[in-house]
Amino acid sequence: MRLPLLTIAAIATLLGAADASAQTYDPHYPVCMHVYAGGGRSGGGGSWFDCSFTSLPQCRATASGLAASCDLNPYYAFNEPRPPRRRHKNVN
Repeated sequence: MRLPLLTIAAIATLLGAADASAQTYDPHYPVCMHVYAGGGRSGGGGSWFDCSFTSLPQCRATASGLAASCDLNPYYAFNEPRPPRRRHKNVN
């Protein structure tokens, strides 16, 4: 009885963890800015990702002066296959 219960708990944990990490990045943009928010005067902490950039220079210009870094989006499909080319037959 323990083994099926542990198996179900392990599967639920893995599925829950996969969903949480997938929501961090927007797969439509190739570059993300990771903003680090310190404790400072506002009292808050934590960090977040802004995945709305099309290039590293664009992200770096926005991150200039902030506690942030720019990285390639690991969920962006860089090597998406091209659609097959149609070949037309020559009719003589």
